[in-house]
Amino acid sequence: MRLLAGVMTVVCMLLIGPSAPSGAVSAGTPLVEPVRDVVPNRVMTWNICNPCETSNVDRAAEIAAYAPQVIGLQEACVRDVELIRDYLENLHGLVYHVAYGTVLRNWGRCGGAPWSPGAFGQAVLSAAPMTDVVTEEYPDGGSEDRGYVAVTTTVGGRSVRVFNTHLAQRSQEEVRAGQVRVLAAETARHDRAILLGDFNAVPDAPELASMWALATDTDPQCGPSPTGTCKPTTDWQLKFDYVFLRGITPLDHRVLPTPASDHHVLHTDLDLG
Repeated sequence: MRLLAGVMTVVCMLLIGPSAPSGAVSAGTPLVEPVRDVVPNRVMTWNICNPCETSNVDRAAEIAAYAPQVIGLQEACVRDVELIRDYLENLHGLVYHVAYGTVLRNWGRCGGAPWSPGAFGQAVLSAAPMTDVVTEEYPDGGSEDRGYVAVTTTVGGRSVRVFNTHLAQRSQEEVRAGQVRVLAAETARHDRAILLGDFNAVPDAPELASMWALATDTDPQCGPSPTGTCKPTTDWQLKFDYVFLRGITPLDHRVLPTPASDHHVLHTDLDLG
């Protein structure tokens, strides 16, 4: 009888879906019309905010609205990303591979048992398979461990190296400068690269100099010397989020505020030649 009860419990869980408030889908949740396919030359970066009271269903819906080929997520718990990926497939018909860039385990951010907290960091979702996955922590993370994840995947029909990072918090300029130097050294090894992430610095911040020497932002109005209206990417009206491009031409980009995070969605369409 105990075995039968256990089996019935599992069956019920499968029928009603997960019960966690971060991504709950009830039996009455209507399925949306599946998206036909991803936009093959579109990439997106998004700090999904953590800890925040945001449903993973809502996060998945934000991503599905733009259906990028590649997404870089920051402040991402592994379990949240697993749910986002599942909802993208089950609710929107979008199938993604995932590479995790875990830099720490934190019960306060990601839950889990106190003795086995959830993994936290960056993640890359790609509609195409990913190879040569590298996860690195910066030698100095600042007040919290920080790092990057790098993958090789396909964007716009071309193989490209993609980096996703989250740099040290705002008051730690010297720490960020060291992190940018590490990231720039890796970027310089590739003729064609895309760098996604929350750099926690405005475009003319001195710590970004190493990056500007190698790459340009997808927004032509944003650079070390402002040339126009550089769109903010956060609720506090500062640009912290970037799609840096090396050997790749931007076609169009959009910055879209969302109630699901204190960072805006930033996506861009690219010409990879």
